[in-house]
Amino acid sequence: MNSLIADAVKKYDMLKSGDRVVVALSGGADSVSLLDNLNDIKELYNLTIYAAHVNHLLRGAEAERDENFCKILCEKYNVELFIKKVDVRTLAKQQKISEELCGRNVRYRFFDELSEKLNAKVATAHTMSDNAETLIYNIARGSGINGAGGISPVRGNIVRPLIEVTRSQVEAYCQERSLEFVTDSTNLSDDYTRNKIRHSVVVPLKEINPSFETSAMRFSQAAREAHDYIKKQARSALSSCKNNLGFDCKMLLNYDTAVIKAALSILCNEYAEFQPEYRHIELMTGILKNGGAVELSKDYTAVSKQNIFRIVNTDLLSVNSYKIEIPLKNTAEFEYLGKHYSAEYLNSDENQPIPMFRTRRNGDTFRPQKRNVTKSLRKLMNEMKIPSEIRDNLLLLALDSKVLWCEKIGFSADGEFLNKKNCLSIKTDKSGGQNNAQGR
Repeated sequence: MNSLIADAVKKYDMLKSGDRVVVALSGGADSVSLLDNLNDIKELYNLTIYAAHVNHLLRGAEAERDENFCKILCEKYNVELFIKKVDVRTLAKQQKISEELCGRNVRYRFFDELSEKLNAKVATAHTMSDNAETLIYNIARGSGINGAGGISPVRGNIVRPLIEVTRSQVEAYCQERSLEFVTDSTNLSDDYTRNKIRHSVVVPLKEINPSFETSAMRFSQAAREAHDYIKKQARSALSSCKNNLGFDCKMLLNYDTAVIKAALSILCNEYAEFQPEYRHIELMTGILKNGGAVELSKDYTAVSKQNIFRIVNTDLLSVNSYKIEIPLKNTAEFEYLGKHYSAEYLNSDENQPIPMFRTRRNGDTFRPQKRNVTKSLRKLMNEMKIPSEIRDNLLLLALDSKVLWCEKIGFSADGEFLNKKNCLSIKTDKSGGQNNAQGR
């Protein structure tokens, strides 16, 4: 088994010299063998090893037994152990999720905290057998190609050195090295979904193909490779279709369906921190073609209008106009809706009205540069397809009803004249670096 682990570590570039590694230690055979193996190669990689144990307080005395076992084991290996106790049953009820999911969330949150605190990678004891079970579970719940990828050998700061080792090989390793471990009694029942798959699905499949776990691993690897390629193409598509208002629907629809769906999933993840389900993707694909809106969560909605697709905060879809009136006598500096603004206006004529930073009003006019025409701001926004949900909150600078500058549009001909004479400058800063407000 050592050679299989060594091959996986090298194949997936899991460890580098001098790494700090936190072992996710349950006390079961998988995690005990992982700790033992990492201890064997500690000097080879110059590793600093820690361990982390989560007591979910679900199994009474048995859970306390597991915690004490991990304490004794870590003393044996001279490894610092971090322990977290959480009442998962109560927390799951509060969050209205399953105990299984709640426990997983608690564990990974704890691992992430330790990883950041210790500047360490986290090694979990997922095996090839776990990958096969995860693959079956994902297929059963209707997952796409991403779910077909099973358990990734490396995900961010998480590494899985046992990913090409089966559970039976782990058990043989423990017996060969006389390693003691504890057994979670819930693993012996079919109360949890994963256990049902392990006992009722995997066993018959291994009767058909004794190497089923290996075959499942190859399938998952092929799916991950395909998914990675599609994601790469999707990011390229998004880059090509992006404009200052969102993403061009017609351009996006020119791509293959797999690329479109991957692109929509990426947008949900990055703009709304939301993992879409199959139904969300199908609905969003529909509004790309026909327009409309899809509620993704209580906070975010996908909108397709005027051939522009975007994901917006749901609050913006309601009538929610922010009132702001800031005169620009000489200089002004202020915050508005998460942006920092600074402006300067040099005017020697004291009889001229003072420009005002504000939001739009009825009767506002805008003279586009190089067009020799004056338009109502409302019509210009329609012409430029500026999303209706953001128009009332866009900041502008106006002399009475004559707009000198407006977000998403830039300087008018009147504002540009003053800008070129160095009489007017406007800068925005939303990410630590200043940008001329004329940039859209």
